[in-house]
Amino acid sequence: MSADDSTLPAHRGLEARLQAWIALVRFGGAALRDAVSPSTYNSATREVVARQIYFTAWQILPWFTGFIVVLSLVVTQILADAARGLGIFQYAFQFSLRALVLDIVPLLTAFFVALRTGAAMATEVALMRIRNELGAMERMGIDPMRLELVPRVIAGIVSLLALTSAAVAVSLLCAHLVVTGFEPWATHDAELRHVVAEVVSPTAMVALWAKVLAFGLAVTIIPIAESLNAPRRMFHAPIAVLNGMVRLFFALMLIEVSVLALQYL
Repeated sequence: MSADDSTLPAHRGLEARLQAWIALVRFGGAALRDAVSPSTYNSATREVVARQIYFTAWQILPWFTGFIVVLSLVVTQILADAARGLGIFQYAFQFSLRALVLDIVPLLTAFFVALRTGAAMATEVALMRIRNELGAMERMGIDPMRLELVPRVIAGIVSLLALTSAAVAVSLLCAHLVVTGFEPWATHDAELRHVVAEVVSPTAMVALWAKVLAFGLAVTIIPIAESLNAPRRMFHAPIAVLNGMVRLFFALMLIEVSVLALQYL
């Protein structure tokens, strides 16, 4: 085998990955275009959106909230003890808010939705493609993009925004309780408002919800796009799901690191 022949697999692998990212961007653009189009929303698509929101957000809300409560109490207690040891306990609440509200909670919520919904959507779409259900819809004059795919994207984004909002509120309350020794009445309202306003500033909120929106797009678009590009063979379904999840986790971490770099560098 010549040197040129030995490089063919590497070139083909790189070309395949590049084509996968190009297909992902194309699908994302088409999904966003249809998502903002009023003609997309009819009784059928609204039903799909509602069903996906129920499965993604409402069904897991109780135990997800419980997990956030435990996480927030533990993280805040660790940060409070560290701040007390360093003699800067007065900044413990601010440290906790920055760590939980701006970074840990949004990223963990995205991971929750990715594991629960991203993998499920990837599997559903891969099976629909393998069984040629999407092609059958097209032959019947039904646009599968608007009936099956775009509603899943919309529902995933809405669910992630809703879960993040609930988690942020819960983590803020838990941090306040820990820092005040579970005596919230011992802290002056003016002092609390000052700390919250300093950390949760308009600029920080714009960055936070822009990041959450980017998370929502990644959690929904990447798994679906990967499944749409999978070969129509049953044994390729789990491979497509795995590839989609790996690509998704890479994208989530890239978004998080990029936002941190813009904020602190």
